[in-house]
Amino acid sequence: MDDADLASPLDPRHGTHRGTRDGAHPGHHDAPGSAEGPLEAAPTLLVLALLLVAAGGYLLAVRRARRRNPAQGWSTWRTVSFVGGLAVVAVALLPPLGPAAHTDFRGHMAQHMLTGMYAPTALVLAAPVTLALRALPPSGARRVTALLHSRPARLLAHPAVALALSTGTLGLLYCTPLYDTAMGHPAGHWLMNAHFLASGCLFAYAVAGPDPAPARPGVPARLVYLGVAIAAHALIAQAMYGGFLIHIHAPVDQVRQGAEIMYYAGDVAELLLAAALVATWRPERRRGRPRAAPGPVRAGSASGGVPVGRPASG
Repeated sequence: MDDADLASPLDPRHGTHRGTRDGAHPGHHDAPGSAEGPLEAAPTLLVLALLLVAAGGYLLAVRRARRRNPAQGWSTWRTVSFVGGLAVVAVALLPPLGPAAHTDFRGHMAQHMLTGMYAPTALVLAAPVTLALRALPPSGARRVTALLHSRPARLLAHPAVALALSTGTLGLLYCTPLYDTAMGHPAGHWLMNAHFLASGCLFAYAVAGPDPAPARPGVPARLVYLGVAIAAHALIAQAMYGGFLIHIHAPVDQVRQGAEIMYYAGDVAELLLAAALVATWRPERRRGRPRAAPGPVRAGSASGGVPVGRPASG
């Protein structure tokens, strides 16, 4: 690559800074396929252990829930969804994609899509909160319910907050030196992935989660927030491809291909989330029951409404 290529007007780094000729991030390994030392392998082993613990904990909770209420049971599809979500996280963070994401922007963007969009939808559709409410003893279930109704939880569960944390931070990451700074330190890269996963789960839960969520807005409002997320992802991907206001230290072809991954893979993930919203939508329906004769209202009679934040069915 000559100097003219580095100064191309379409260079995503144009107007910010120019990358090295090999496109390597400062402080990273020289080659994506280099052998990992003990310190580099430690996070991989930790991630593997956490995934196994999460899978074991979910399966144990399923067993307890089925024992507590054999008639109600628990949906096998929700179990498959949770294990599948963990498998997606494993593909994103473990070799070969995990190490490649440290040095190749295309690998980073594929990792971002998997941890921030695909895995969260699968994990949220597994209804882990509802499962916990069924598996825990009454005292523990009451504490979880109190936590869900607390002011911080209600604030975080609002789609506007979840949208700001998941999609809003992408502009901060890719339009400032934050991405290069995070990629220059192994701990920063792992923290970035943790943010992608946590914020993605929060947004999926706020928009389409089957778990109880007090003060969650109605379906039309959630569709609007999802539409804003789709538009924001598309704009950031297009700006990344064209090199507008983007601050990424990587070769031009990697940035453009990473933008294409973000654009097309993001569209598919958001369509899946929209389908999940429709699938988990339980509209309030009026049943055609014969009207009772006029008379005094009995104590404890139903008012016809469905409680807000009803737990998902097993």
